[in-house]
Amino acid sequence: MVNSSPVVTLYVNPATGNDTATGSRLAPLKTLKRALKLIKAPKTIIQLAPGYYNAASGESFPLLIPNGVMVLGNEATKGQGVVISGNGEYRSESFGVQNITILLLGDAQIMGVSVSNNSTAKGTGVWVESGASTLANNTFISCSREGLFISGNAKPAITDNLFIQNAAGGLVMARNSKGEVLRNIFQKNSIGIAISDFSAPLVVSNQIKQNTIGIALSRETRPVLRNNLLEKNSQGGLLVNGKAMPDLGSSQDPAGNIFRENEDYDVQNLTQEKLVAVGNQLNPASSVGLIDFIAATEDLQRQVANNSNMFPDLGGHWAITFVEALVSKGLISGFPDGTFKPDAPMTRAQYAAVIAKTFQLSETNNRNFTDVKSDFWAAPAINRAATAGFISGFPDGSFRPSQNLTKIQAIVSIVNGLKLAGANPNVLSVYIDRAQIPSFATDAVAVATQKLLVLNYPQVELLEPLKDITRAEVATLLYQALVNNGKEKAIASPYIVNPDADIPSYLDLTGHWAEPFIRALVSMNLSKGFEDGTYQPDKPMTRAQYAVLVTNAFNPTPKRPSPKFSDVKSDFWAYSSIQQAASAGFVGGFNDGTFRPQQNVQRLQVIVSLVNGLALPTAHNSAINCYSDRNTIPDYARTAVATATNQSIIVNYPDPKQIQPSRSATRGEVAAMVYQALVATKRTSAINSPYVVSLPITYQ
Repeated sequence: MVNSSPVVTLYVNPATGNDTATGSRLAPLKTLKRALKLIKAPKTIIQLAPGYYNAASGESFPLLIPNGVMVLGNEATKGQGVVISGNGEYRSESFGVQNITILLLGDAQIMGVSVSNNSTAKGTGVWVESGASTLANNTFISCSREGLFISGNAKPAITDNLFIQNAAGGLVMARNSKGEVLRNIFQKNSIGIAISDFSAPLVVSNQIKQNTIGIALSRETRPVLRNNLLEKNSQGGLLVNGKAMPDLGSSQDPAGNIFRENEDYDVQNLTQEKLVAVGNQLNPASSVGLIDFIAATEDLQRQVANNSNMFPDLGGHWAITFVEALVSKGLISGFPDGTFKPDAPMTRAQYAAVIAKTFQLSETNNRNFTDVKSDFWAAPAINRAATAGFISGFPDGSFRPSQNLTKIQAIVSIVNGLKLAGANPNVLSVYIDRAQIPSFATDAVAVATQKLLVLNYPQVELLEPLKDITRAEVATLLYQALVNNGKEKAIASPYIVNPDADIPSYLDLTGHWAEPFIRALVSMNLSKGFEDGTYQPDKPMTRAQYAVLVTNAFNPTPKRPSPKFSDVKSDFWAYSSIQQAASAGFVGGFNDGTFRPQQNVQRLQVIVSLVNGLALPTAHNSAINCYSDRNTIPDYARTAVATATNQSIIVNYPDPKQIQPSRSATRGEVAAMVYQALVATKRTSAINSPYVVSLPITYQ
């Protein structure tokens, strides 16, 4: 079984966002800088809206993308319109002070953005010093030095990017770096790819054209070059210096590189060692230096063809990672012509075959569909899938194997076949076309959505339930089902429909006065409901539950030693939270040494707790004059209540004039006041509610 951490998404929009917002889909942040500061989950996607991310929009550079974080723009356009531009000083362990735009750490990922560093101080777009980062479907453009610099012991995956018009080079790899450079385009750079020192990357299926020099090697680098096109470079294709020794193929593994129409030379070897080049397409007469050219035999030519990309029509496709993961396990395959056809529809017979293989369905008796003969190629798979409950026939006894499968049929199939259950129907509100979901399928779609099985491209809110499902969409659905079963690791994607705080997550919250406060806390992973799908906002909150909420919300630092409460043992579920809240001054015990964790917390206790725990500046007691029942406020608490009132922390429902200090606080009331305390300390944006007490207020 594979345990996968949940993936959290933060949304950023430089035009409409606000850095005091929560970062949800409907309340995006303004800057990438702010999103990076809010990261709490081990796996986080930062979804960037189209726009310019630069100093003018509030960014500061360099931007450091930590381990486990994916920065995502628009992969389909290679980041066109999602532009990160700026520069700042970074001290590299291997190269000293550098001028860069972005630094990737660990396994950080950046996808679907344009990066530019046009600083006059020789700027680099993205710098990678260590770890196994992923850079895919980006554009590195007009950098005053290079678009991407790989150094140290880094082993990145650099796939399907565009490097264009960078002054010194598109990609530079140095020191002991390795990694894979796959299916990129290098065009109109001074040097397309520069590899130096002891770097030894795998460079496969790239288009390197119209640069001054296509690939330049120096020192003792040992790259492996396969199936690359080096074309129309104004000085030359491949330049080899120092003691560099590229792998240009062998009799067992022909290289398949193509050199053509390069101005001065295809290959120039300036070293003292002879290069051996097997199975490359080039003109020996246009090459210089000690080079042993070995032509490919027919067998080698076939090998060259087989060594090309897994599927040439998958390059840059939004579902490529999911498809290749299934292909590598033999669960889905392409066509005889070497393509996958990701956007082609899938027939019911093809779907049955994939289902039977993916879930290893056992042999069964013939189901006797009238239009599926025993010798039909997919008959065994259709029988197995039908018997297992994944797919069924039609009332007339037919199966219609050649009919295309719809998206809704595929979703219902997976939910029924795997016997998934436990849906919250409110999650369907994420789909803007939910009215098109047939009534028989609403429960199944809700289940699939909650279990993160559904991917929608290019608009995540658009389900399109009645359209023919594509082969790529089937692959993503199957892969997510395997993740749900614990058989595969989660693949981060912005197209996974992930119900967040913008969707009513609890059955009893819709229309409740405290709903926006509760949903906001839930979206920040600060509060949660019950296993039965409810939040119970009108139920009193216990003192233990309150301690957990305030420690989650404020993560307070100790101000005094942790007290020992006689009725809170070390194995009590809220023990650590109670200790932390008490040592930080948010909660206290009673004179008899108890904490009474199961006792309901009073509204006054919540108010005093937040003021004391956050050490808010005191306000004049006249602030309590807004309450018609102010005489019920004890003398010792009047200053705290005035302070909380002045900070707009107090929330009174249904009558803002009634504070009712001695009444037990409900879960909804506590959520609202804790949220307002976050607002008061500038940790989140305000929510407009008539029940928040704000001064000045006129009362009768």
